[in-house]
Amino acid sequence: MKTSKPESRPASDVENAARGDTYRFVATLLAAAPSQEILNGVAGLAGDATAFGQAVTALARAARATDAAKVEREFFELFIGVGRGELLPYASFYQTGFLNERPLAEVRADLSRLGIARAEGRFEPEDHIALLFEVMADLASGAVQTPATIQAAFFGRHIEPWAAQFFDDLAIAPSASFYRAVAEVGRLLVDIEARAFSLAA
Repeated sequence: MKTSKPESRPASDVENAARGDTYRFVATLLAAAPSQEILNGVAGLAGDATAFGQAVTALARAARATDAAKVEREFFELFIGVGRGELLPYASFYQTGFLNERPLAEVRADLSRLGIARAEGRFEPEDHIALLFEVMADLASGAVQTPATIQAAFFGRHIEPWAAQFFDDLAIAPSASFYRAVAEVGRLLVDIEARAFSLAA
């Protein structure tokens, strides 16, 4: 498929593509333990002088200080565990204290309205943080075309009420090392998006 060069696109399109890429990047790290190839890519990132850029630089530094086997063990302890992991990255749990509750039903209803179906081979409930970030990636990038008001509504209903607390918890989880840096990137992304949607309202 032929696409225009980035410099020829309106600034808003470029910004939205970058938003989508950032959501998808964080979602990838939260969906599964990254491979060594992904870690090598993360290790090569360089952020700017902003708080978010500094968080990206810290994440790159964390990636260089570990390897895929260590991060796989860390991911297991954090999110899977024997019985359960240290964290339950689901909207239902954070908002009600239980899994598979009202927030999950609300996510499913909104996904249905948007015409979004869960990808084959994905078995987590749809209120998993990684799946919600993947949806935001599709909305931001235009892969699923919706008005900005719909993006804001989805974020406000399904991410903003709990994601910052999740990332705060991830940052202090006993097994977190590489994922402590992931948590800071995620927390800042949620904060930036919340402020942007608030200003646009």
